[in-house]
Amino acid sequence: MKSILLAAATLGLMATASSAQSRLETVQDRGTLLCSGHNGSYLGFAEVDDQGNWRGLDIDLCRGLAASLFGSSEGNLDIVPISWAQRWPALQSGDVDVIIKLSGWSQSRDTELNLSYSNPYFVASFHVMAHADIGAETLADLDGGSICVSAGTTTERFLAAYLERIGIEAEVIVFESGDEVRSAYFNRRCDGLTLLAPPLAAARATSENPEAHVILPDVIALEPEGIIVPEGDPDWLDVMNWMISSLFFAELNGITMDNVDEVRADPPSSQIATFLGVNPGYGERLGLSDDWAYNLISEVGNYAEIYERNIGEPYALPRAMNNLYINGGVFYPLMVD
Repeated sequence: MKSILLAAATLGLMATASSAQSRLETVQDRGTLLCSGHNGSYLGFAEVDDQGNWRGLDIDLCRGLAASLFGSSEGNLDIVPISWAQRWPALQSGDVDVIIKLSGWSQSRDTELNLSYSNPYFVASFHVMAHADIGAETLADLDGGSICVSAGTTTERFLAAYLERIGIEAEVIVFESGDEVRSAYFNRRCDGLTLLAPPLAAARATSENPEAHVILPDVIALEPEGIIVPEGDPDWLDVMNWMISSLFFAELNGITMDNVDEVRADPPSSQIATFLGVNPGYGERLGLSDDWAYNLISEVGNYAEIYERNIGEPYALPRAMNNLYINGGVFYPLMVD
């Protein structure tokens, strides 16, 4: 009898799981994507101007996702400003549909918070910037000093682990938002500022006197950044992985915002015809229209265009390992068939 009840309970759980609606269907039914923004500006990834206009690499991925779902992001995308610490509660409560907020893949997040990560779309290195007049040449020279860091981020843990490893003591001062942590550093409330390399380079480049600050050579950690969705929703996760792959595929095949219409009108191969929706299949398998990748590239371009627009051109930071494999980087597209 006990085994029968156990089997019935198991079947009931399976039925409940199978009937649960994917976040993909929820978003499509709503007609609007709720995508994470930032509580202020995180340079290079999520920046907001005085008129409330958003830009950045993460914001372009939000725009690209909305275009993939609806044909265009115009009128179909809401950027929801949240802090680093608000990311997981906002996703779990449904205040946002997806976290595209330079979020690292860690074991505790993966196993304890019921989150699922996409393949990485960025590999980030952590560094410390210091006031040049301190004379620090490496992080060890900040022994006895202070370092500013954003709350609720893996940066805190990476910094603490690195300080312990090299055997120095420094006061770690935590601030809630990216704007607060940068202001604290530039107002000399701390000797150093810890960020990922792109926003750190951006903070230096946009300061009143870039030469007054030096980015120390220590690589505190490397972190793969992925798109985050609720655990147990493979359909929604598939959309994220194939969107990222499609940006790499378009770059690899020279498909850009400027030429995507031309390429679609006369595709050079059946593979590219499938990719751009001329041939059927690329969208139907995901629950999207077959021309979703065409809409994606039309909206934001390929990965190289997104990177250069938001990081390369304004902040002069080379792509380095964030290049495609053919250019010495770590990224590559999945197979289109």
